[in-house]
Amino acid sequence: MPNFSISEENHIKAIYHLQHGDQPVSTNQLAAELNTKPASITDMMKKLKAKKIIHYEAYKGFKLTPEGRKTALMIIRRHRLWEYFLSEKLQFSWDEVHEVAEELEHVSNEKLINRLDEFLDFPRFDPHGDPIPDASGKIEISRQIALNELALNKAAVVCHVKDQSADMLELLDHKAIALGTRLEVKKKFDFDGSLELKIGKQPLIHISRQLAENIYVKI
Repeated sequence: MPNFSISEENHIKAIYHLQHGDQPVSTNQLAAELNTKPASITDMMKKLKAKKIIHYEAYKGFKLTPEGRKTALMIIRRHRLWEYFLSEKLQFSWDEVHEVAEELEHVSNEKLINRLDEFLDFPRFDPHGDPIPDASGKIEISRQIALNELALNKAAVVCHVKDQSADMLELLDHKAIALGTRLEVKKKFDFDGSLELKIGKQPLIHISRQLAENIYVKI
């Protein structure tokens, strides 16, 4: 696998997250995701095309090649393993791990990452519930639904948080909602889409529709 700069890796990972199926990613989409100018995106796409990481045609968008997808998954693997390490071994809170892992993900020594995976006993999910790709790039896809889609009085377990910003995770901590939390939706309010939840033996709590749309559960 060729060596990539930090900037190149950030672009590759961003394309992976933006690309859905065979739909190409546009220059403006990627520029917005990375908070940069479209002109700099165009220059980077030419570099990644030369390295056979993307299929790119001017004005038609771009998609990852099979090699590009594998590269993206290895970057994501490193990021999520470091998040797990920071959370489980160094007791970083789940709203702290992302920023530190953004730096550590660029340490690309394969032997180190595989040893880290082994040391952590091959975790399948990071602290936010995202699946961790294995050494071959295989990634587990589990069936999950947004909390606002859960039927009333149906027990479910929180398995993923979509918005992983510090503000969102702080709000979840305040509501005592974390990965693995068992809950039920007791009432849905048509007026604003907010929900009333039952969590264990705690009193019922109320959450907004926006929060519910960012919490994913499995039944």
